Amino acid sequence: MERTMCFPLLLLICSLSTAQLQSDNDIVPHHAESQGGEPTNVSEHQQTCPQDIHAVLREMSASLAEQRVETRHLQRENEAQAAQLRELELQKTEMDMLKLQQQAQTAKLELQKTELEKQKTELEKQKTELEIQKTELEKQKIEGDKLKQQLQVQAAELITVKARSNVTENQVEALKRDGEVKQVAFSASLLASGSETIGPFNTESNLVFRYVFSNIGNAYNPNTGFFIAPVRGAYHFEFYVYGPGDPTHASVAVLFKNGERVCIAYEHETSGSAKSSNGATLLLEVGDVVFLRLWANSMIYDSENHHSTFSGHLLFTM
Repeated sequence: MERTMCFPLLLLICSLSTAQLQSDNDIVPHHAESQGGEPTNVSEHQQTCPQDIHAVLREMSASLAEQRVETRHLQRENEAQAAQLRELELQKTEMDMLKLQQQAQTAKLELQKTELEKQKTELEKQKTELEIQKTELEKQKIEGDKLKQQLQVQAAELITVKARSNVTENQVEALKRDGEVKQVAFSASLLASGSETIGPFNTESNLVFRYVFSNIGNAYNPNTGFFIAPVRGAYHFEFYVYGPGDPTHASVAVLFKNGERVCIAYEHETSGSAKSSNGATLLLEVGDVVFLRLWANSMIYDSENHHSTFSGHLLFTM
């Protein structure tokens, strides 16, 4: 662009120099005339010089106009590029801010991840401790059930011993001396009133038949559920068991003599009701104890209709 502008200027200077030379040439002829010489023909030179100057000026004007247009175009391009540059700078600033925010969020997430890992480790540790405690509790529960069962057996044996010891030697001697034949018979239902399902329990439990139909000779105790033989002889016992139908639990009762199993009544129905019965004739000594127990994990039902009963009577003395 500078070369383009310099060329018209150079032409202008050359034209002006030519005009000056022509002017000098005009002076020389006049001087010659004054000296008596002949005048030269300078009219052609005087006409050519202004035309060249005008042509140069027109060319310079056109060139300047082009330069102005090009300058404005370049200025607009520069302004557009400056605006783009500012926009890019703004975007770069925003990107930098977003990058910083992302880095902060990443650091925060890493911290949270670390914290979660710690919590997970702590939870796993607590879970392991709970499993250990659960296993220990299960062991203790099993031991407790065993001890409970042993205590129940010992309690039953103790009651049997106490019941037998209650019959004193004097009573036995008196019975033998008198030779009296006792009339002994009893019959009782499980519940004194209302209706109830008893069980299931983890271990066997004594059944106490509290509703007494008859108790001739008072050998049956409705508070303990024990029948204590008053004389030596043959006794016959019967028991009837009624229970609700259940998918996992049967209805079972066991007849005991002095803590020894004699027989059971068993029935298992998944729905409706379960009914069973059994009986036995036993030779009992004075003070022998007969009673019923509910089988472990089984059920028995009774109501005012007296479904479950326990009966016994003396057949004859010996």
